[in-house]
Amino acid sequence: MEFVWFILIGLCAGWLAGQFMKGSGFGLVGNLIVGVIGALLGGFAFHLVGLAAYGLLGQLIVATVGAVLLLALLRFVKRKT
Repeated sequence: MEFVWFILIGLCAGWLAGQFMKGSGFGLVGNLIVGVIGALLGGFAFHLVGLAAYGLLGQLIVATVGAVLLLALLRFVKRKT
């Protein structure tokens, strides 16, 4: 069941990241996929700095930060090519 929550939180985070990063998204489906991958990136980044998220809201914040970071990175790479 935790996997389902992870996917749902990642999807929500992808949508939120798309709203924060206007003009750099990859469409609704692309942003949702980026959100799921960004949830992993956010968890890893927060773990590196010693922060932890508790509860649904904390996990959503971490996933959204990760998705925004991933969108920014993809935007940077997309501009370079």
